[in-house]
Amino acid sequence: MARKMMWAVLLVGVMLIAAPFAMGLPDKAEGGQQMIDAFGPIMDPDNVDTTVTYYYDVFVPLGEVVPAMTQENIDRFNGYLAGFTALGVDAENMVPALAAAMQMPEEDVQAFMGQQFPAMSGMLQGLPQMESDFAGLLGLMESNVAVFEQVPAGLDHYEPLVTTMEAEVENYDKVASLPDFRLFTWFFVIPGVLLVGIAAAGLLLDSRKEEQELVPEPIQERESQLV
Repeated sequence: MARKMMWAVLLVGVMLIAAPFAMGLPDKAEGGQQMIDAFGPIMDPDNVDTTVTYYYDVFVPLGEVVPAMTQENIDRFNGYLAGFTALGVDAENMVPALAAAMQMPEEDVQAFMGQQFPAMSGMLQGLPQMESDFAGLLGLMESNVAVFEQVPAGLDHYEPLVTTMEAEVENYDKVASLPDFRLFTWFFVIPGVLLVGIAAAGLLLDSRKEEQELVPEPIQERESQLV
């Protein structure tokens, strides 16, 4: 009965040693620990709060800009830009025309307009720069139309990630507080080795006991006398 129990203990020990390697636990535990370590900074509570703030306070409002960033609107604004260009040509011709009509030097006409119509005069003088700035803005908008078209889908895609990060901070901390995953293999191997050692020692002692029982008593007495 005792021998059967020792064999059972030996079998359990061998299974404990073999099981983690059969399941690929060392490699999986290594990967799990690397993942926990890598996600540590990302799942830091302060970093998660920053991520949530960026998502809801920056990126979600950005979605409200999408309707303005369409090719239709850009084509309309390009029409306005063409109007600026034509207005610039008219502005260049206006001073000479007024000077001829008023029979005044062009410098006097410019001074007169600056005194009587300062706002319009300033706008006409700044028109080339305004046209250049507006053209640059339209170019930037047009080159990013396809990007802005993906903003709504992107917001929908990342919302579960942000909400999950926010909800799982506490659970991540619990998992991260566990012992190093690479130790899990030894949680099987060490007890298995101990069980194998105990079973082997028990079987060896039992085998020696049986051998002694098979030796005739006179021989045993002679051996004891020789000793």
